[in-house]
Amino acid sequence: MAQLQLPIFPAGTTAITPELAFERRDSQVVYFNGHLPVFTHDVADVASFRLFTTQLIVNGTASQGQIARAFGVSRTTIKRCVKRYGEGGSKAFFEPPRKRQGNKLTAERLAQVQALLDQGESVPAISAQVAVLATTLHKAIDDGRLRQPDKNVAVVTAPPASSTSAAIVSTKSQRSIADGEAALGVGTLRTMDRLAAAVGLLEAAQLEFESVDDVPMGGVLCALPALLSLGLLRHTRDTFSLPKGFYPIETIFLVLAFLALARVRSLEGLRYQAPGEWGKLLGLDRIPEVKTMREKLGLLCNEPGRAQRWSSTLAKEWMAAAPETAGTLYIDGHVRVYHGQLTELPRRYVARQKLCLRGTTDYWVNAMDGQPFFVVTQPVDPGLLTVLREHIVPRLKTDVPDQPSADELAAQSYRHRFTLVFDRAGFSPDFFKEMRAERIAILTYHKFPGGLWAEDEFEARLVKLVHGEQVTLELAERGVRLSNGLWLREVRHRDRHGHQTSVLSTDYTSDLDRVAAWMFARWCQENFFKYMLEHYGLDRLIEYGTEPLPDTTRLVNPAWRKLDSQVRKQAALQSRELAQFGALHLPAEATTQETAEHEQQKGQILLSIQERQQPLDELKAQRK
Repeated sequence: MAQLQLPIFPAGTTAITPELAFERRDSQVVYFNGHLPVFTHDVADVASFRLFTTQLIVNGTASQGQIARAFGVSRTTIKRCVKRYGEGGSKAFFEPPRKRQGNKLTAERLAQVQALLDQGESVPAISAQVAVLATTLHKAIDDGRLRQPDKNVAVVTAPPASSTSAAIVSTKSQRSIADGEAALGVGTLRTMDRLAAAVGLLEAAQLEFESVDDVPMGGVLCALPALLSLGLLRHTRDTFSLPKGFYPIETIFLVLAFLALARVRSLEGLRYQAPGEWGKLLGLDRIPEVKTMREKLGLLCNEPGRAQRWSSTLAKEWMAAAPETAGTLYIDGHVRVYHGQLTELPRRYVARQKLCLRGTTDYWVNAMDGQPFFVVTQPVDPGLLTVLREHIVPRLKTDVPDQPSADELAAQSYRHRFTLVFDRAGFSPDFFKEMRAERIAILTYHKFPGGLWAEDEFEARLVKLVHGEQVTLELAERGVRLSNGLWLREVRHRDRHGHQTSVLSTDYTSDLDRVAAWMFARWCQENFFKYMLEHYGLDRLIEYGTEPLPDTTRLVNPAWRKLDSQVRKQAALQSRELAQFGALHLPAEATTQETAEHEQQKGQILLSIQERQQPLDELKAQRK
């Protein structure tokens, strides 16, 4: 009769099964069956570990899951070991891995590559010449089949004739030590220049660049030509001024641009950046600290309207550089949420968060491809129509290039200056009529499109979108007369689900395809908002500060707006019930039961209409 054995293990062991356990003793792993050690191997001896655990599985002593849980090994590795043991036995774990014999680097090819290396050619260049992957060449260098000459020795033994000493290139570690030991603070290595600036003897520090390695965010310098071509520093000294100091005025603009490109979302993020490393990108010893940047921005913007003039100048230049896109402008509002405590800004609805939060409303004017021209900020939002009338349209009339002259407008009654594209928030027949008198075309969604059009009115047309791609859209067009007597073009797009999108326009001369493409390109502006929010922190305020608001600002009463929304909702529900009431018809040869059901349905709908009328009248009285 077999004798039962209690599962008693020494202290400190880890159980594999109820009968097996293991323990690490210094550099050895010891396996126990109860209290009896049965196998030992070195910690680094992976082959013995795999052999022993595989034998436990093959013999049925332990399962693959128990081995995986006890040692933290994946089941895929365990299955491979079991397969190897079944194919080759115990010796399979101790055989050296088989290496593939390369067929690319033959003896002749090795000699050719070695000759190119001796001539100073780089590995990527050699890879292109001999048609061998660069990784293959690097492996050959690592295992000794190829020898790469020491470039540092070559520089020391054969310097150029005009050179007297080898250039010293600092590393990040060396610069970090030097920045920490600076006398006036972290990174303040140009001590004399800073002392001269402190006593007013320095107009601005000279920019001095040096050869350095391992500079974080150094890639932002690749965008410097693009920033300069867009006019970042073109009008800085003509518009702004700074008193004498260490940092030149151009440095402030470059710091803001570089921080944005590096996805540092606010000036407070400077506290977590290496100041000396950023200084190397600016040609200085260090970047300004947060307090200094706040002071500089306050001095640059101390005169009201100065930043607006600079922005307006750049916007005119951008429009003049792309007149083909400046003729069609997209206007949309974006709520910039404010979480500070300097003032209590009015609350407004933020669609992306579905909350009413404090903030300002920015009305952006963008090109067809989403590129921004300028922005109008409204701390107290009077609405899109008011901003269009008072701020955006007057500015566009002077800034948009290539507008037709007065004689050309008089000669062609349907010609317009430019086109404004906006969403349903700007739907207003009176505003459409005003813009028609100003000879400005509008393009917007129909707020009250009515019923569906017949399918046979739609025609499949090939439409070229703003970025050049071509798509097939089902389009139809009619003329529509608004309540004030103004005639507009109504263009509808029908998707594959049968949904119809209605667009209104006072552009009477452009093709149907162009009108559709312009309206659906409005998503480029929405993509611009999403991209700026995710990558550049569009909602973060650049500066601290408050300014008084005019006491005569007119805006829609929030209480009236809320009641008006409720009135429209109840009126829409009542209209739907009236339509259902009128659609119920009694068959000509109805039975008694059908007649009774018809009268019951009619009575229920009529009762609901009458019950809804009283709260609707009360809401209208409150709104009035």
